[in-house]
Amino acid sequence: MDTQDDIPFHIVSPLKDSLALSKLAGTQVLMKLENIQPVGSFKIRGIGHFCQKSAKAGCKRFVCSSGGNAGLAASYACSKLGTPATIVVPETTPSKIVHKLQELGAEVIVNGKVWDDADTYARHLTEAPGSVYISPFNHPLLWEGHSSLVFELKSSLGNQKPGALVVAVGGGGLLAGLVEGLVKVGWSDVPIIAMETMGAHCLNAALQAGKPVTLPDITSIAKCLGAKTVCDRALEYARKYNVISVTVDDREALQAVEMFLEDELMLVEASCGAALAAVYSGHIQRLQKEGKLGPLVGPLIMIVCGGSAISLSELQNFKSQLGIL
Repeated sequence: MDTQDDIPFHIVSPLKDSLALSKLAGTQVLMKLENIQPVGSFKIRGIGHFCQKSAKAGCKRFVCSSGGNAGLAASYACSKLGTPATIVVPETTPSKIVHKLQELGAEVIVNGKVWDDADTYARHLTEAPGSVYISPFNHPLLWEGHSSLVFELKSSLGNQKPGALVVAVGGGGLLAGLVEGLVKVGWSDVPIIAMETMGAHCLNAALQAGKPVTLPDITSIAKCLGAKTVCDRALEYARKYNVISVTVDDREALQAVEMFLEDELMLVEASCGAALAAVYSGHIQRLQKEGKLGPLVGPLIMIVCGGSAISLSELQNFKSQLGIL
């Protein structure tokens, strides 16, 4: 029997049919609604799991570098555990997110232009005894936590196998967790369509180059996809398994956010819009026409990863920046 300490901090998220997305994709689309997780994204799966295991091992303080969602998940998990959390965020982090982190009881330090700078400082802080560093995406316990999403899919779908999964990729933690989950449930042949925005396309750049690549800067508005280098495990899995890398521009991601709001009455951030653009911009059909994706025998699973770095005013700001009326 589970003790209180073993009860996960994430919820079993709904798997919901989308008539609008199914019509556009020409096949059944089921949405895995990670946007309704505590603090608004899938991150709580991996980070909650990591924090619970580390607290049991005697961690006295957690330090996390985050452009938003990972920091929120870490702060939430630490508040549940009663353990202090220090979150290091880059200067690009919206003040709304900083306030949310503080409301969850975290100490917030703003350091560096982009996430990689904040991450370097966070690692420096964990040199103190009893402190544990939480990577937003690069640790086996995170991937193990994220793989729970696939076990839920297996439970919901029963004997039916997904035709493909669609996921947004930032540092690659969710992608690595999904692959591990697929392998564990015997679905390792299920294609994963890995969506990134140009300007935050660290996986796509690495696959093109045939080796890890560090982007010079994050120029996309999808700052939560903003790791300049994808984690090695995600790159390894993308080469080994059936992962199809697709990039979209910021306009496509933002238009997908807006259409999703219209269709499903849910507001998600631009990083999630990158995944949704697989359907809204017609990339599923394009991949099938090009022979890169075969006919789907099961439903297309759209992982709606969520995200907190969005509001109606922020959506309007992004539209103005990109010249979208």
